[in-house]
Amino acid sequence: MIHIDDFGAYCFDLDGTIYVGKQLLPGVQETIHLLRKTHKKILFITNAPTHTRADCQRLLSSLGVAAELDEIITASSLSAVYFQENYPDASVFIIGEQAITDEFSRYPLKVTGDPLHATHVLVGLDRAFTYDKLNQAMTAIRNGAKLVVTNPDPVCPVPGGYIADTLAIAKAIEVAAGQPIDQIIGKPSAYYINKVQERLNFPKNRCLIVGDRLETDILMGKEHGLPTCLVLTGASHPNDIQRTGIQPDYVINNLTELFAKEK
Repeated sequence: MIHIDDFGAYCFDLDGTIYVGKQLLPGVQETIHLLRKTHKKILFITNAPTHTRADCQRLLSSLGVAAELDEIITASSLSAVYFQENYPDASVFIIGEQAITDEFSRYPLKVTGDPLHATHVLVGLDRAFTYDKLNQAMTAIRNGAKLVVTNPDPVCPVPGGYIADTLAIAKAIEVAAGQPIDQIIGKPSAYYINKVQERLNFPKNRCLIVGDRLETDILMGKEHGLPTCLVLTGASHPNDIQRTGIQPDYVINNLTELFAKEK
């Protein structure tokens, strides 16, 4: 198993890795405490577009896990950064929840409620998604707007099962609009991992990605040269490795097994 000094930086997914719903998963507090004690760099990297970084910080704190705001990257916050860096003059029509709007408000970005004035449609998980919203997004794209997606997750783990996630909504809009998705911000995109690397400033082989989803967490590491550890507390299961062909460097049942020898 992993020796703690094999890596200088550890990147943890949140949903399905650190917690499910508002329930802390086994081994989390002990693992984070050990990493803090040994002065390792930590990032919490999530595709969840329904939480701001501050939301995640508060949830982690309520579960007994302290984290600085700069140690958290979310799909909603990174989407705002993406537009600020690449399309600062865009007029963005948002399908999503308040977290995306809140993160956009941190920058001088324009958000529009008029699909005919939109240059881009940004889609995140929207648990109040309606047929009317589908039609508005479709109208914007059929009138020239680009379709941008916060994260490519089809489902999200919750206590007792799963709920439909961003990609399910984005695909409905894509089909109705007759235009493909132009950009995906979240894991496993190159944009996401580049921002992770910027934040850590560590060699790739010294950064471990720990997550519960093969198609996002593990694939991101594999495609961009970072070691990976699949934790079996969320979306992916052992038989999914053969099905997808995505092979993690390590597989553990939960975080109690990450540093078994040190504990």
